[in-house]
Amino acid sequence: QVQLVESGGGLVQAGGSLRLSCAASGRTSSRYPMGWFRRCPGKEREFVAAISWSGGSTYYADSVKGRFTISRDNAKNTVYLQMNSLNPEDTAVYYCAADFRFPANTARVSASDYEYWGQGTQVTVSS
Repeated sequence: QVQLVESGGGLVQAGGSLRLSCAASGRTSSRYPMGWFRRCPGKEREFVAAISWSGGSTYYADSVKGRFTISRDNAKNTVYLQMNSLNPEDTAVYYCAADFRFPANTARVSASDYEYWGQGTQVTVSS
């Protein structure tokens, strides 16, 4: 199994940027797709971005497309989420996720496709 730890959350003004990191430990010799999800206040968890093992395939939710960028550094076992042009609607707890059941060269957009989750990091965007 793998342990995931997110970091980089915080308070930022609208229009600002943050970069989230998710460090994986444990089963890091395997290849696996990863994703970012978020839970906004009073809403269900939703997909944000996903990336394949190689980084060659990425997917984004329409709400973040053009503003957020997912990337990964496999040598550091870390996936990143660069968030630009943040707005108050981006306020949420952000979670990273990983799974070993699907082909590593795919990017998974469904939360049910992920078995392992981090504890989450809070992002608050003030207006």
